[in-house]
Parts: sequence; C-alpha cells; structure tokens
Amino acid sequence: MVEEEQYCIDILTQVPASTKALQSVAFGLLEEHMSHCVVRAAAVGGAEADVKIREATEAIARLVRS
Repeated sequence: MVEEEQYCIDILTQVPASTKALQSVAFGLLEEHMSHCVVRAAAVGGAEADVKIREATEAIARLVRS
C-alpha cells in the first residue's frame, strides 16, 4: 500500500488488522506446539519435558506482552 501511495489513513487502518492476523497465526502455532510437542515431552518426562514447558511458557509470555 505504501509503494502504491495509498491514503495514509487507509494504511494505518490496515496495520492493526495485520497485527491481529499475525497474532492469530502465532496462537495457532502455539496451540499446535503445546498439543503435540509439549504433551509428548510431558509424557516422557525428565529434562525434555522441562525444556518444552519452559519454551511454551516463554512463548506465551511474549505473546501476552505484544
């Protein structure tokens, strides 16, 4: 839109829409990661489970802050 020299307000309107779309993708990826990788690691237990849970917790914290 910028390269096409669209009206500034129209571009500004699209920024939050794009952000929401990316957040939706991020939450979907996180859900997939938790339902597969984290669950699998938790079933095995040990250090791998600790790592996967910590990774998921940190990812959630990043998403909440954004």
